[in-house]
Amino acid sequence: MTDLVNHPEHYTSHPSGIECIQIAEHFPFNVGNIIKYAWRAGLKHENPIEDLRKIVWYANREIHRLENSGDNQGSTVG
Repeated sequence: MTDLVNHPEHYTSHPSGIECIQIAEHFPFNVGNIIKYAWRAGLKHENPIEDLRKIVWYANREIHRLENSGDNQGSTVG
């Protein structure tokens, strides 16, 4: 039986055997959530579009945070 609270399948199904939280927790909150949603895109729901939209939402939120915090040293697009 799958443990939906501690080890949900959509977080543990990567062929590497690594849970996405093991990676995501090393990043700032918004970036960690981008990783989380990319990791599980198409695994929790049949249609990955909702997860992909959340990636964009968290990316925009992180961009806004960085632009307003002055914490964007060396960040360039290109």
